[in-house]
Amino acid sequence: MPTDDIMQKVSARYAKAAATGEQMCCPTSYDMGHLKTFIPEEVLKISYGCGTPAGLKTVRAGETVLDIGSGGGIDCFEASRLVGPGGRVIGIDMTDTMLEIARKNAVVVSKNLGYPASNVEFRKGLADAIPVNDGTIDLIISNCVINLAPDKRKVFREMSRVIKHGGRFTISDIVSDQTVPQYLVHDTQKWGDCLSGALTLTGYMNGLTAAGFLGLHLVNFSPWRIIDGIHFFSVTLTGYKLLQTATAAASVRYATLCGPFSRVMDERGTTYQRGLPQLIAADDVALLSQSPFAEHFILTPNPVELNESDPRRTAVFPAQSPCTWQGHYALLAGPFMEAADDDHHIYRRGEPLEICSKTVAVLETQGYQSHFVILNRAADRVRGEAVACVPNGGCC
Repeated sequence: MPTDDIMQKVSARYAKAAATGEQMCCPTSYDMGHLKTFIPEEVLKISYGCGTPAGLKTVRAGETVLDIGSGGGIDCFEASRLVGPGGRVIGIDMTDTMLEIARKNAVVVSKNLGYPASNVEFRKGLADAIPVNDGTIDLIISNCVINLAPDKRKVFREMSRVIKHGGRFTISDIVSDQTVPQYLVHDTQKWGDCLSGALTLTGYMNGLTAAGFLGLHLVNFSPWRIIDGIHFFSVTLTGYKLLQTATAAASVRYATLCGPFSRVMDERGTTYQRGLPQLIAADDVALLSQSPFAEHFILTPNPVELNESDPRRTAVFPAQSPCTWQGHYALLAGPFMEAADDDHHIYRRGEPLEICSKTVAVLETQGYQSHFVILNRAADRVRGEAVACVPNGGCC
């Protein structure tokens, strides 16, 4: 299907939804009680998304925030409140009906917030040709929109172009656990439903890394729909465009992985073994100082080795009992490209790995849970018998 046809049909679908009040099918969890205190009902009733990127403590006072695919303006208006009157918010959208509603209500929102003037501007534009100058944005947010762009790698490059060094993004989108087949790709209805254009989690995160973003990690995850055995789910991801110089890291030379992973590899290809100090460069310090790396590493000027009795060293071992296979698959969603646990599993970013009941329990513990998407592919209730682990200790 030609790119122009896709964009025209998607835009028409959302314009119709705005006019008719059609509810678009995406998992969203806005706090409507809070938003109603300053955002008009006209905006709230046409708000579509698969997450709440502006409401996740990602917006800071005084920042310049860009919302890709701003629609009726709900996320822009929440960002407006959070940046304060000294900050600035830019929303871009391709649908005239949405832009008209957003612009009209910007004045109302600013008055409700007690601002002397609106700090929100809405521009017409596409996600793959963002009408914003280079290096001017502190934070990019987007809510179930990049999925609709036919050329997502171009969108990611545009994001990298407009964001400042030291800036970051927090975006919510629909991805899949398998490549979407052509019969769905060419289904116009499912493009508007955020299905046909879905990348796999691997493809989505690799596209962001290729555009220059690092430290990609999962913020939220929510299952959505299963079509012909393909799992579609919502993820909210954060990543960074790091500063070109890391002056604050001058005294740090070593990083020691605390756990619970036994081994990890970062996006630059550096491997860290739990408890063993690794010589690192200043750029690595800048990366490992970001959330959520900081909770897994000790950064020091001199090498620090963590023995098994050191309280800073963490590990989670599976229960010493038989396990069952219940249809679960784990997908590592950052911040590492590859990671290993203490039961011989090797997880690669975005790639589904079948896991047993004992491994599910391990990955649901603190230190692991926030980094994984866990799906169940079993169509029916599984009644398999418990099985013993293999002699070397690996159950999967």
